[in-house]
Amino acid sequence: MTANREIHLASRPQGWPTAENFRLVSTEVPTPGPGQLVVRNQFMSVDPYMRGRMNDVKSYVPPFALDAPLDGAAIGEVVAGEAAGIAPGDTVLHGLGWREYALVDARGAQKVDSSLAPVSAYLGVLGMPGLTAYAGLLDVAALRPGERVFVSAAAGAVGSLVGQIAKLRGADHVVGSAGSAAKVERLRALGFDAAFDYHDGPVRDSLRAAAPDGIDVYFDNVGGDHLEAAIASMRLHGRAAICGMIAQYNDTEPPAAPRNLALVIGKRLTLRGFLVSDHGHLREQFLQEVAGWLREGKLSYDETVVDGIDRAPEAFLGLLRGENVGKMLVRV
Repeated sequence: MTANREIHLASRPQGWPTAENFRLVSTEVPTPGPGQLVVRNQFMSVDPYMRGRMNDVKSYVPPFALDAPLDGAAIGEVVAGEAAGIAPGDTVLHGLGWREYALVDARGAQKVDSSLAPVSAYLGVLGMPGLTAYAGLLDVAALRPGERVFVSAAAGAVGSLVGQIAKLRGADHVVGSAGSAAKVERLRALGFDAAFDYHDGPVRDSLRAAAPDGIDVYFDNVGGDHLEAAIASMRLHGRAAICGMIAQYNDTEPPAAPRNLALVIGKRLTLRGFLVSDHGHLREQFLQEVAGWLREGKLSYDETVVDGIDRAPEAFLGLLRGENVGKMLVRV
């Protein structure tokens, strides 16, 4: 084995992160002890939630430590160590990305079946983003056939799957918002009934034009003006699954709340936040149904891949700027 390289958090961002907040560090390849595995990472994930972990504030997950490697979902080959059901040569999913070699507790490694899809898919369509889309739409928002759906950040890893799953589960009309004309075209190719670039004018006006009869379900990845627009367009007993609010992750001042929250009362709306970790009971059902759609060619997914552990900060910053289509990955 060669030397190991890791990305450490060098300082906490103030507002938008910069390259100076990260540091590339060389270390020795770890040696496994009892119940441990050394995994040579092949792909690692960068995700919007990681921005929150860079702040030293109390949240649902502990903040990243300074002068220590960041972490996040990764997949790779076991090169040393053994555990029940796992041996060198196996491919495993785990939570210690942002490094070339990871010392993983075997209890935190999940062996994956590479015959279902390329291994990178377990960080996207068959991984946390896929389960987030599936659980948020079907369990949290409780989509019913014939309903009308709006998805923000719809060209991303989660949003692009939400729209497709909604159509596969019988939604009547699915609208997506995205940040460029090319992304809008991609959404139409994925089967969205309508899509718009949120830069083209007030989101409320764009949504009203794309869904003149209103919406029943909103899958929120953005917050801010998108949430306000969704509330305005929701029909009676509409439901919103609040997955993320990327529009305000880098704000240094408290965001203005949607100005029309009083509509929640008269419309009898449900706005429900959720974490994918609360929906592990759906994992087997999710894998079976989504893998079937993939085999049948009914579901598509996109990946934006950046090569090299040294470019992981660049990939993360690109994600925050919306430079990805589908899942943003780093090929380690």
